[in-house]
Amino acid sequence: MITMCFRYLVMALLLILSVAAVARAEVVIEVSAGKHNRIDTPLSVKLPVSLQGNHFNLKRLDADTSVPVQIISRKKRRLIWLLGDPLAAGETRRYRLSPSEKPSSKNDAVTVDDDGKRLRVAVGGKPVLVYNTALVPSPNRKEPYYDRSGYIHPVYNPAGQAITDDFAPDHPHQHGIMLPWTNTKFEGRSVNFWDQNGGTGRIEHATTQSLVGGPVFGGFAVGLKQLDTTTPDKPKAVLDETWLVRVYNLADAFLFDFESTQQCVGNPLQIEKYHYGGFAIRGHRNWLTRGQGDFLTSEGKTRANGNHTRPRWVDIYGYVEGEMTGITIFCHPANYRAPQPVRLHPQKPYFCFAPMVLGEFEIRADEPYTSRYRFYVHNGELDTRAAERRWNDIADPPTVTIIASGKTNP
Repeated sequence: MITMCFRYLVMALLLILSVAAVARAEVVIEVSAGKHNRIDTPLSVKLPVSLQGNHFNLKRLDADTSVPVQIISRKKRRLIWLLGDPLAAGETRRYRLSPSEKPSSKNDAVTVDDDGKRLRVAVGGKPVLVYNTALVPSPNRKEPYYDRSGYIHPVYNPAGQAITDDFAPDHPHQHGIMLPWTNTKFEGRSVNFWDQNGGTGRIEHATTQSLVGGPVFGGFAVGLKQLDTTTPDKPKAVLDETWLVRVYNLADAFLFDFESTQQCVGNPLQIEKYHYGGFAIRGHRNWLTRGQGDFLTSEGKTRANGNHTRPRWVDIYGYVEGEMTGITIFCHPANYRAPQPVRLHPQKPYFCFAPMVLGEFEIRADEPYTSRYRFYVHNGELDTRAAERRWNDIADPPTVTIIASGKTNP
């Protein structure tokens, strides 16, 4: 009897200690909008050591509502969520974060499907983009040198229309979203990764490293190789490249981040001064017709006067099935030579962020080259105020601070 009473006492003490530990593990997070209005802004915070586990509850203290959260990676231990409701400039919002035994939401709103040939990312069942892991054959089998893997196409708008192009009739070497250098030197040889017809360079998918879906974001990490094909024996690896793509849980307009890290396998790659090359996007082929598409930069310039300017963002847009749509691409301020010059083609619906316009540079084995861009895919004409708000989220983001532990009133 005494033994049983002692056992119950121990169990009760353990329960009390467990509850107390959870209470101590709770933290209060404050988000400050800073100088700009915010809405649907991705937010993140590094988890304190006191918060263990893989699942968490996040509750808005001013509204007593739960907010879906997701861990970016278990190794980095960062938590991410979307701001959701508007937060005006100068205002703050507080949340309580606590460990949980279950995910914050059972609904994986952002999904990634791998069918062995491509990775398909969707939000709420709506397709957002496709990354091609398998070799996509050129439609013209007399031109097999245009076969390609390791690129993003299609990108869809929220209406479900594909608004990028692939194997365009005028430029079959342009593939959706890609990152090929044009005028380069490697070990004294001229290598062009952009012009597949020239046969001096090739880019291909190498590995699918990870896939993730969830209530806040979904995406993937993939490896690519850039190869020198001028060597007499076999292609020689020049760059190992990793792409990280993260699509956020927004449905009325799509928002996703793209990050590329390139590292030389051995000797440096010399990027020569040139008027185009690097990160590029090819828009819908309808936009090749005069009057059906154009560009708009953050400085209000178009293809008529925007070439080789250095904007914060560029919108490529036009009509698809009689409706206006487009993609705004933001160049991260931490990118090399940001704001990077842009190549806005005078007739064709493609542009690229082209840092080599300002002069040559090297990519070295001991100094990886990282590029980051954010995409905003919209139906209708671009709301430039929304574009500037998205830019401010990148260049001057809200401040996220852990201000207290335990139970604190808002």
